[in-house]
Amino acid sequence: MDCLLAIDQSTSATKAILFDIRGHVVDQAAQEHQQYYPRPGWVEHDAEAIYVNLRQALQTLLQRRADLVPHIRAVSLTNQRETFVVFDRTTGRPLYRAIVWQCRRGEALCRELEANGYGPRVQQATGLKLDTYFPASKIRWLLDDQPVLRRALEEGQALLGTMDTYLLYRLTRGACFATEHTNACRTLLYNISRLDWDEDLCALFGVPLRALPAVLPSQAVFGQTDLEGLLPHALPLCGVMGDSQAALFAEGCFQPGMAKVTLGTGSSVLLNIGSALRFAQEGIVTTIAWVYRGQPTYAYEGIINYAGATIAWLKDQLHLIADPRETETLARSVPDNGGVYLVPAFVGLSAPYWKPGARAAIIGLSPASTREHVVRAALESIAYQARDVLGLMSAAAGLPLSEVQADGGMVGNRFLLQFLADVTRLQVRAASAGELSALGAVLCGCLGLGIYGSLDELQALEHGFELYRPLMDAAAADAAYAGWQRAVARVL
Repeated sequence: MDCLLAIDQSTSATKAILFDIRGHVVDQAAQEHQQYYPRPGWVEHDAEAIYVNLRQALQTLLQRRADLVPHIRAVSLTNQRETFVVFDRTTGRPLYRAIVWQCRRGEALCRELEANGYGPRVQQATGLKLDTYFPASKIRWLLDDQPVLRRALEEGQALLGTMDTYLLYRLTRGACFATEHTNACRTLLYNISRLDWDEDLCALFGVPLRALPAVLPSQAVFGQTDLEGLLPHALPLCGVMGDSQAALFAEGCFQPGMAKVTLGTGSSVLLNIGSALRFAQEGIVTTIAWVYRGQPTYAYEGIINYAGATIAWLKDQLHLIADPRETETLARSVPDNGGVYLVPAFVGLSAPYWKPGARAAIIGLSPASTREHVVRAALESIAYQARDVLGLMSAAAGLPLSEVQADGGMVGNRFLLQFLADVTRLQVRAASAGELSALGAVLCGCLGLGIYGSLDELQALEHGFELYRPLMDAAAADAAYAGWQRAVARVL
């Protein structure tokens, strides 16, 4: 049985996943990594620990499925997009902790640049908001704070990249210093019209061009790897894609008007808008969905900072639950939220509000409020944020929506998926196969290797799903959503 090996480097863990040739998961192994919070609003990862975890996950999987190792055709990679790391050119080892997409340390610089009128210039080049969610302002902070790193980058002794770049460099022992379009376009340094690094923006943020990787299509061969001896011979690294776009790709959203919502640590809502570059005026950003045969496909994206991370907060900080799987039962144990709304602005509110100074709040508590109401409010907040974004996207694109694809670690929560259908008034097609981001990278690899010859062939592959239709009375759904809007207004 021919297989494809995928690496999925996410915000909370690193997975190694074996797929069969039709994109079905055969087996997987995972290793979680620690989150570091050196100051309020700051988030870091230990990139060296992530690489060690990656090798451990790969070793566990390949030893367990030694029978399939001779049949692996290629290695693919998907990753958390906006996290970046500075690493040594010679050894590949990180020179500073990776700074995570959730981190807000570039906020002051973004406010300063916005006040000086740079916002429209940034949007026209990158499609993005001038916000510290994206790496550029945090790179500038790091280089100002660590002049030794700045000199190392300027002199070529150090390199800079998102997590895909770092892992490709390590896996190829320094032979591949590259990224691909869906990661590059998230840095605030990449021109999505010209499909190249933007020299003016690199100068604005003080990033040396020589420190940035080459940008290749997702279907390219990024080199060869034997996974540091875990494989008997080297295999092509083919199929590299940022996690949100990879999920859109795996869902088969190849036509304009097709949308998906990824329910992970954060949530990315993407709407395919086609090959013509368009900018939305309020609340959402434009990004590259993928580049195929030299032709870019663009998408609108709404970014939600806290989705599954809100549930992790309930578990790790408040100790209201011991396991995220408890949330479905707890939410169903009460007839409604009891007037309680949780606005998860722990590091500000992103789409469609873009208010980095906002902070989280639980609103509407009364003597009758219980743990169950708070847990339900946390789950509902994910769906409310998705409605915020989907409504804005649909109006901006002039593309009415009737259905949205759903994927990510939380699609197993039936309460959340049904509430998402109810509050958005859309049919929700929830992927039951799981691991959609890794699958998207693998399918890109299949295109690159010629295993499949076209997007139509990929569309014909069958993957399981569960359908959720709106059941709640429309007036009740709108009333609940109006309560969310009032809660957000109080936070803002």
